[in-house]
Amino acid sequence: MTGRPLRLLIVAGEVSGDLQAARLIRALKQHHPDVECFGIGGDALRAEGMEILTDARHMAVMGLTEVLKRLFFFRRVFFNLLAEARKRRPDAVLLVDYPGFNLRFAERAHRLGLKVIYYICPQVWAWNRRRIPHMAQIVDRLISIFPFEPDVFKDTNLKVNYVGHPFYDEARAGLAQPPPELPWAGSPHLALLPGSRRHEIQRLLPPLLETARRLLPIQPQLGVLIAAPSREIGDWVQTIANRHGGLPPRTEIVCNRTRDILRTATAALVASGTATLESGLMGCPTVILYKMSWPTYWLGRRLVHIRHIGMLNIIADRRICPEFLQAEAHPDNLLTAIRPLLEDSPARREMIAGLTAVREMLGPSGASERAAEVLLEELTPQD
Repeated sequence: MTGRPLRLLIVAGEVSGDLQAARLIRALKQHHPDVECFGIGGDALRAEGMEILTDARHMAVMGLTEVLKRLFFFRRVFFNLLAEARKRRPDAVLLVDYPGFNLRFAERAHRLGLKVIYYICPQVWAWNRRRIPHMAQIVDRLISIFPFEPDVFKDTNLKVNYVGHPFYDEARAGLAQPPPELPWAGSPHLALLPGSRRHEIQRLLPPLLETARRLLPIQPQLGVLIAAPSREIGDWVQTIANRHGGLPPRTEIVCNRTRDILRTATAALVASGTATLESGLMGCPTVILYKMSWPTYWLGRRLVHIRHIGMLNIIADRRICPEFLQAEAHPDNLLTAIRPLLEDSPARREMIAGLTAVREMLGPSGASERAAEVLLEELTPQD
């Protein structure tokens, strides 16, 4: 492999997957500097020199209703990418999370005789365990970032390597730095994370804002920061807030500083997803909430078979953080759950201890480097 470029087809259909794939490629180049990548990705992979055939920003939708609206777009992207795979014959197809698209693509790539490596395991253990044997047949190597996942595939022939979570290193590095300065206008500090997609923010921001307003008589000097992953999303947050009475007093929207906000927050109300993991790694007491379209929720109730929706609770296998789904994500419930976390209470101390335990479960350091070594091992002919 060292005599020619290593060619990879990468599918990272969301911002989080784009970031993790870029870190893996960066680590891979330490072992094999000549790497050529093409496929679906975003700014992070583009910065690593990847040829972007479809930008991940156009792929990031969630829920049955949203996917159906763009079905023809996804079909076109799928078959165009498959044609490129057939024509270019990459050394491997590297699929990063994004299961609705990637599991189908894995099957077709496998039929073409291409090596398929999956990084960041699809949550088949949550929503369809019957797909586990089939996944084991169409994937050559699975690189896992959660400690419980190898056991999910123990009854199959799929080679699974747990490498640790990439966020672990980032969290340790962030916690070692002096606390960052942020525009907190009061104390205690409440962080609101309404999600990164427009439909999430439309559903989750109104109850979050109302919860903050109801806290003001209890915590008159409360400071609130709303975390937005980009300026574009920050503008959308402001638009939705304006439709629902504006921002509460001493509330600001801050873009591109999510981890800093969670590090300095007293507590946080967080949309279920990657951000809950970040809040846990930052040691920030967290209340988890989520709302989706009712068709998606109806389907999810029939497919998902896990006790928790928040990744922190799934990893711990117990309820560390309160969770509120659909109608339960009401300001009454959110207020009751977040109030003790803004004070020096037994509930707050117990949660911080639980979050510390979860953080240690996601180590040790060097996840991206170990993932790169696994990928290279899979691609290096064995004597």
